[in-house]
Amino acid sequence: MFTGLIADVGSVTALERADAGATLRIRTRLADELSEGDSIAVNGVCLTAISVGEGAFQAQAMSETLTRSSLGALRAQGQVNLELPLRVQDRLGGHVVLGHVDGTGTVRAIRDEGFARVLEIEVEPSLRRYLVEKGSVAVDGVSLTVSAVGGGRDGEPPWFEVSLIPATLSGTTLGRAQPGSGVNLEVDVIGKYVERLLAGQEPAVRP
Repeated sequence: MFTGLIADVGSVTALERADAGATLRIRTRLADELSEGDSIAVNGVCLTAISVGEGAFQAQAMSETLTRSSLGALRAQGQVNLELPLRVQDRLGGHVVLGHVDGTGTVRAIRDEGFARVLEIEVEPSLRRYLVEKGSVAVDGVSLTVSAVGGGRDGEPPWFEVSLIPATLSGTTLGRAQPGSGVNLEVDVIGKYVERLLAGQEPAVRP
C-alpha cells in the first residue's frame, strides 16, 4: 500500500521489450532501501524489484500492465515517479493508494494560478463517477485533490482538474507535463467498494 507521496524521481536507464512484457532498469537513490522481491510504485504502478544493485533496480511489467497504463509509452532516459510501500509506523500523508491503475488520462490544458499550476485532465468515461470535487485521486502515483470536475455532456469528454503546488512541480514528473501528456490514474478505492456494496454485487469467486 502507498500514500501517493513521491519519494524520488528515477531515471529509466534501460528498457527491454518482448512479446510477454518489458524489463525496466531504473536508477534511483531509493535503491539502497530495496531488496529483491520488494514492491515499488513506478508512476503509480505497483511493480516488484527483481534485482537491485549499483544504485538501480530492475522490474518487469507484463503486457497487460503496459496496455492499461502509461508505462507502455516509456522510453529509455525517461523519468518516473517512485514511492516505496507504506510502513505501519509511517504517517499517512496522502491517501490510500494501491498501485493498481484504473485507467489513463490525457492532460488537456495547463494554466497558472498564483504559485500553483492547474492541470485539466481528460478521463475515460468509466472513471468519471469516481471523481468528486475535493476528493482524492492519484495521478502518475501522486496523491492529489480534485479541484473541479466537468464534461460528460453534449459530447464533451469528461475531465477533472488538480492544482499543483511548487513542491509537487519540482519533486515529481508532473512539473514537466504538457498538453497531450498521458498519465496513469488510480481513483479512490473506498469509492469503488462503496459502489459495489450499494449495488448489492458480490465479488466474483474463482473455484
